[in-house]
Amino acid sequence: RKEQELDSKDAIILHQFSRPTNGVPSLSPFCLKMETYLRMADLPYQNYFDGKLSPQGKMPWIEYNHKKVSGTEFIIDFLEEKLGVNLNKHLGPHERAVSRAVTKMVEEHFYWTLAYCQWVENLHETQKMVSLFGPFSDLLKWILCHLTKGIVKREMYGHGIGRFSEEEMYTLMEKDMRTLASLLGDKKYIMGPNVSTVDATVFGHLAQAMWTLPGTRPERLIKGELINLAMYCERIRRKFWPEWHHDDDNTLYESEESSEASKTYSPLQDFSFYSRTETFDEEGNSISQTPDTDYTGHSLFDSDVDMDEYRDHEQCK
Repeated sequence: RKEQELDSKDAIILHQFSRPTNGVPSLSPFCLKMETYLRMADLPYQNYFDGKLSPQGKMPWIEYNHKKVSGTEFIIDFLEEKLGVNLNKHLGPHERAVSRAVTKMVEEHFYWTLAYCQWVENLHETQKMVSLFGPFSDLLKWILCHLTKGIVKREMYGHGIGRFSEEEMYTLMEKDMRTLASLLGDKKYIMGPNVSTVDATVFGHLAQAMWTLPGTRPERLIKGELINLAMYCERIRRKFWPEWHHDDDNTLYESEESSEASKTYSPLQDFSFYSRTETFDEEGNSISQTPDTDYTGHSLFDSDVDMDEYRDHEQCK
């Protein structure tokens, strides 16, 4: 990408990996977590897909008033301090402790089993999703993906989880997913009826199982037995990513209204300004958009699916 001058004065510049080719915003759980958090907090930001890592070798990272911050936890702390946002203000001390424990389980344990599935076992499918262009793009994608595979295996071994057999790793993955399903239950979000920071984390990771790992065990689990996690992912996708459309959308997770709304969509934003309360069309004209409605004007609160509907569907099979 041609270098562009960035002015980070009073603007959040989000550096992350390029959009994949399958319509999902990111193959990185942490990049998807960070961008989802910014949308949940209703903070305007600019994406920058330069591929450049932070001084700490991290991705994603942000610039704000020429201050560089990396590591999603530190980025969120920084934004809370500078901009006064706080998605957890409705949580009590015990709920905040549970939220942090869930975050660490997802980011320090569940993440590695996802990385194994994405970059080792299912590498061929992941390679198709990587976005690279040019005369040697196929060769470059093959090299990049196999280099990433080696890095993931080495880091998993250093972590310790990579010293187990594949079957043992998938056993650990299934335990984590079942734990998340039990914590969620029939609630709208992990900690209750209101969204909190942990939802950005959980969604960023579960979305990989939901939309980037076709035919794998985590995909079969989330779209089968742990259906409440699939509905949770769809709920967040519709509320905070109204322009995110997927060709393999399963209408089982959709209400009649949201399924109609999904027939029309706009592409994911590339290098551009994004705000949930005001966006711009290709001509630069302002389009009013409230946080609780999508671009069609339909309510995003009506996208929930009752478990009774799912049971009825199963009985009809």
